[in-house]
Amino acid sequence: MTVETKPAAGTRRADGSAGDADYGRIGQGYASFRQPEPAIAALIEAALGPAASILNVGAGAGSYEPRGRDVTAVEPSASMRAQRPADIAAAIDAKAEKLPFPDGAFDASMTTFSVHQWQDLEAGLREMRRVTRGPVAILSCDPELVEAFWLSDYAPQVLATEARRYPSLARVAAVLGGQVEIVPVPIPLTCRDGFNEAYYGRPESFLDPRARSACSAWSFVGEAENAASIERLRADLESGAWDARYGALRSQPSFDGSLRLLVARP
Repeated sequence: MTVETKPAAGTRRADGSAGDADYGRIGQGYASFRQPEPAIAALIEAALGPAASILNVGAGAGSYEPRGRDVTAVEPSASMRAQRPADIAAAIDAKAEKLPFPDGAFDASMTTFSVHQWQDLEAGLREMRRVTRGPVAILSCDPELVEAFWLSDYAPQVLATEARRYPSLARVAAVLGGQVEIVPVPIPLTCRDGFNEAYYGRPESFLDPRARSACSAWSFVGEAENAASIERLRADLESGAWDARYGALRSQPSFDGSLRLLVARP
């Protein structure tokens, strides 16, 4: 595994990826594991309110784009654009930091699991605010809570890297301004969206390299370290040690982790 590094400001990778992860390399099966979770989608829909026109920034494969509304998506990675389903509009090749739209072009805007990958967070957030008349909804993680997840026992470098990548919610809120609400997002046991905490009660999922590839944090840690992490987890699953510590999570209906929905209204 090649350890990811952020490209120089203003540059893009071979497939167009503009953030710190190379989706041309790790994103081929992304859409198979990162399906929209209905409970999370409902929170995003509520945050967007009655908006008719919506901008989705860093849209990826379009997981949480509301159906039945006028959605414009921007996504710099060709690999991710190619995985968008046929029932939604094709995404525009553009970066968060330079959105090709006039001021106030949209009723609302959104971005999910994206802000931590932008080359210039403040520029991207200012652009979202510039082109949006109403609410800006951002699904992200609180970096202060990321390492509290049990996976840190097995893959500490992965979660430490993840915590460093995510910007503080206060920093995001300060740039967007206006009235900002930060909503905790409970994660259901059967969560369809395969980010790390989604597997809180299904630890065997981490043994699948395709599932790990769909969580970009693993690509920032060396192959040997990741292999050692998985072997530690495999051994504890086989011995029953994981279940002795965390087995109750297998039947816990939801998990309150680091996932947060930030909603900024002007």
